[in-house]
Amino acid sequence: MVDKKINNSSDYRNSLRQFHLNLYAFGEKIENVVDHPLLKPHINAVAATYDLSNDPEFEDLANAKSHLTGRSISRFNHIHQNRDDLIKKVKMLRMLNQRTACCIQRCAGMDSANAAYSVTYEIDKKYGTKYHERFKDFLQEVQEKNLVVIGAMTDPKGDRSKPPHQQADPDLYLHVVEERKDGIVVRGAKAHLTGVTSAHYVLVFPTSSMRAEDKDYAVCFAMPVDTPGMTYIFGRQTNDLRKMEEGEIDKGNAQYAMVGGECLAVFEDVFVPWERVFMHKEYDFAGMFVERFAAAHRQNYGACKGGISDVLIGACALLAEYNGVANASHIRDKLVEMVHLTETLYSGSIACSHEGHCTASGAWETDILLANCTKQNTTRMVYEIGRLAHDIAGGLLATLPSEKDYRHPQLGKYIDKYLKGVDNIPTESRMRIFRLIEAITGGTAVVEAMHGAGPPQTQRVFMLRQANLSHKIKLAKKIAGIKDQ
Repeated sequence: MVDKKINNSSDYRNSLRQFHLNLYAFGEKIENVVDHPLLKPHINAVAATYDLSNDPEFEDLANAKSHLTGRSISRFNHIHQNRDDLIKKVKMLRMLNQRTACCIQRCAGMDSANAAYSVTYEIDKKYGTKYHERFKDFLQEVQEKNLVVIGAMTDPKGDRSKPPHQQADPDLYLHVVEERKDGIVVRGAKAHLTGVTSAHYVLVFPTSSMRAEDKDYAVCFAMPVDTPGMTYIFGRQTNDLRKMEEGEIDKGNAQYAMVGGECLAVFEDVFVPWERVFMHKEYDFAGMFVERFAAAHRQNYGACKGGISDVLIGACALLAEYNGVANASHIRDKLVEMVHLTETLYSGSIACSHEGHCTASGAWETDILLANCTKQNTTRMVYEIGRLAHDIAGGLLATLPSEKDYRHPQLGKYIDKYLKGVDNIPTESRMRIFRLIEAITGGTAVVEAMHGAGPPQTQRVFMLRQANLSHKIKLAKKIAGIKDQ
């Protein structure tokens, strides 16, 4: 376990060496998480958040004052105290994605911590439990050591038409299988764990609303990522084997990984001490957990995708210059549309932050309806931004020869000669920008925009729930002159 505060990216990388994950990828166990080429780009992305905290230019965005200790902490470990905190979160995320053009992995941990803070307060208020104080103790450790926490919400779910207690296999939703004097034992799995290979702690919480029969599935807890009984299986990503190759060009974004290194996490009778349990059988609060986490996480998408889209717009504008068509009216029109869509996404994140409100715990949460609208827009607009990028780039985006061919002593001269654009730009520069556009608009990165923070239909459910149709009906009746019967 981390025994001292992490002050910078070097400390962060060294801290990960203290953990020993039971992690597999391509059928093989990965012993060295920090230096493995498949995982290193993901760790670089999280390391960038530590570098940001030490950058005087962005100190106010990257850091915040802890309401628990009064000390300066990473904003990723902060509980939002006002509207300004919500807005600074969004601005920080866009700026980080402008620097990395990738998922920086810490959002789900930040959002789950904020949800846990407010929900545990309300559970305690109803049932007289001590979850909130436990969570504050955990949070203070995270803040003072400057740790990375990732959120774990999504269960495999099995037959989606059935609730947890009706599944043929009870392990398809994570659940408590044993209560001990000193803690609980859990079994099951969580899917799509973004950033777990780059983290110190996992914060686990429910995936859906529950009923009394599901009470054993209503659980929230925190644990170190290398807790005994855990197995992680790394998910495949588009062009992931390129990370293992020599060279930089074909990787597109060689320093960082486009998405968050998602894993399937298997819990085989994992023990969790009571001091790290923040919900146990309070099934009536599972839905609140989901709603508050989902709104906080969906708040992010206009900022994260906005920052990545900023890089993509720049890449497309640069490629147009390399192709000699920067002044073509249709190119400029496509770039304008990409800007319009990007700023529309970002404005949604700003709007739901500005319209946020204070919960009973004193922590602030974003406007739920507007956060879901922001994510719903993301599921559509990111695809359109990518389509426009493909239109600008042209067919070579899909047929570009490899870097190995470019470096080949016989073949390289042909690629250099025939794939050149304007005369004064090196062919290699043109190849690099093609690969960057490919990486940003490729399969896994775009699918994450669709299904990250929940698929589109879940946002529509929340939007209808928050729409206050009865109020809108009253407005229509009043203007139409219809009196209630």
